[in-house]
Amino acid sequence: MTLPPVVPPGRMSARPQPVLDLPGPFLLRPWTPYDAPALVESCHDPDIRHWNRPPMLSPAEAVARIERWQERWHTEHAAIWAVAPAPGGPPVGLIGVADLDLPAGSGEILYWLLPAGRGTGVMTAATDRVGRWAFEELGLHRLRITHSVANPASCRVATKAGFPLEGTMRGALLHADGWHDEHLHARLSTD
Repeated sequence: MTLPPVVPPGRMSARPQPVLDLPGPFLLRPWTPYDAPALVESCHDPDIRHWNRPPMLSPAEAVARIERWQERWHTEHAAIWAVAPAPGGPPVGLIGVADLDLPAGSGEILYWLLPAGRGTGVMTAATDRVGRWAFEELGLHRLRITHSVANPASCRVATKAGFPLEGTMRGALLHADGWHDEHLHARLSTD
């Protein structure tokens, strides 16, 4: 017996990526090629480099990456948003759902913030909003967040956004300073 997919094929690709409102002065919107300077800047930020391990990108490579994110929406592999000021302006962060497995109804939330967005509470609100979108509009069953146990800021975001800690994965991710244990947080559509 074959189980039907939790999320039917075409649910994402049949519509444009939405803009998601947040409380306060920020919103979530699709990345555009004009946002490439913010993406290049993120590659030089020491905290983003340490916890997210991005490659150094040239402006042209940043544009190509943004175009891949747009394509990944259409192929239903990921949904990546810019955390940007609501009145307009360059992104101060990134949030998305990657490692999407629509037939199984799961995905992983990932995020980072540039210094201009840190300390504002925007990432907690963005994580909650993307989670609600993934459950209510896309139809996922389970979302997870993983982060190094040495990154308490990510742990606070996950917990405050309603993703309880499920456990610790030992030696799960290699960083520049060695192997890190990672926390696993998760939320179900029924929570």
